[in-house]
Amino acid sequence: MNIHDELPTEHEDALIAFLHKTIKIAVKVLAILMVLVIFWGVGDVVYVLYQNLMAPPFMLLSISDIFKTFAAFLAVLIAIEIYQNIVMYLRTDVIPIKLVVATALMAIARKVIIIDFNTITPMYIFATAAVVLALGITYYLIGKHHKENMIDERKGSTNTH
Repeated sequence: MNIHDELPTEHEDALIAFLHKTIKIAVKVLAILMVLVIFWGVGDVVYVLYQNLMAPPFMLLSISDIFKTFAAFLAVLIAIEIYQNIVMYLRTDVIPIKLVVATALMAIARKVIIIDFNTITPMYIFATAAVVLALGITYYLIGKHHKENMIDERKGSTNTH
């Protein structure tokens, strides 16, 4: 049994065990729906690109068209990251914090890439910068903590021999 099993399907209370099984089924349904969203998003990328290429001037993309295409691509990549979060949760019953933070970083990066500086307020830019900085620091600290734990585990395994 996994030591991080937050939703054990074997529980002394039959109702709790049933509810945990139901939640796991719900998470699987979310995974299926996310795959559908990913394919729908890929279709949207193709459609946006086709529309932009067929509009006058024919087969040329303006800067705003390129940014719209980037936004569509990144939305699909974020959906894939969310799908990976769901799959990892299904495998381990643990929320993969580093992957969640990486997904949030990708989502805020998407926002930064598509910012229209003509319509945005300075406060919005500062707030976005604060979110990027906070997520970057969080991701770094999680990675550092994970690396230190790996080193400690290796040292512990070599001391037992």
